[in-house]
Amino acid sequence: MTARTLLAVWGDPIGHSRSPALHGAAYRRMGLDWQYGRQRVDAAGFGAALAGLDDSWRGLSLTMPLKAAALEAADEIDAHARLTGAVNTLLLGERLRGFNTDVGGIVDAFRNAGVTGIRSARILGAGATAASALVALGELGATAVEVRARRPESAGRMLSIGEQLGVALTVVPFDAPVDAVDATVATLPSGTALDAGISAPLADSGGVLFEAAYAPWPSALASQWRNPRVISGFEMLLYQAVRQIRIFLHGDQDRRLDDEDVIVAIMRAAAMED
Repeated sequence: MTARTLLAVWGDPIGHSRSPALHGAAYRRMGLDWQYGRQRVDAAGFGAALAGLDDSWRGLSLTMPLKAAALEAADEIDAHARLTGAVNTLLLGERLRGFNTDVGGIVDAFRNAGVTGIRSARILGAGATAASALVALGELGATAVEVRARRPESAGRMLSIGEQLGVALTVVPFDAPVDAVDATVATLPSGTALDAGISAPLADSGGVLFEAAYAPWPSALASQWRNPRVISGFEMLLYQAVRQIRIFLHGDQDRRLDDEDVIVAIMRAAAMED
């Protein structure tokens, strides 16, 4: 009997992950006997866990706090991983290939919501997701991006990314004066509720909202957003997973799957039932 091909999502915590539902639905639709599970792995245990995998393992999805460790472990990385300093996908084999599919997932989420022509944008937060959001906004056409951070001095990587992309980047505290922008990307932890004196001006002038958090939904910020166009972070989760499946199947996150639109619809339904 041929051994099953194994894949999994690793992170800590991991019990809440919808990735097994998304990936499992796709592989069943494609007729692949691929088993995708979840495993709690922290940063300290990542190296040993990775070294313990045998040849039946094809790939890994990585969530927090493993994206930096995966970057260090990879033998080669894609351009998005290099820019952001984060790997969320490892294709296993003789050489470990690292990818960042979060950037493409954000781009796809905007485009599939019919959002184009972003020139100015605001990012709330300055962590790993914010870095991916900045690269995504650059690919969507943004030339000026404001980053609001609790500690503006911690946004050095964001400034470096902006310089590499040719995007005019400013970093300000959350209570700085607010100007109108085409789009806002919120990358704050799930459950965050900003003070009304801060959130109200952002909601009034922020354009389209992409809220990376998706549970609970709607978020506090999404609930008060003035623009009717609000994109849930579930869309990023869905489309970055599609890109991971492309990698696990073809080794290329830009090579579409056969019947991809049908597969995406099946994945979406499976996640909603999970």
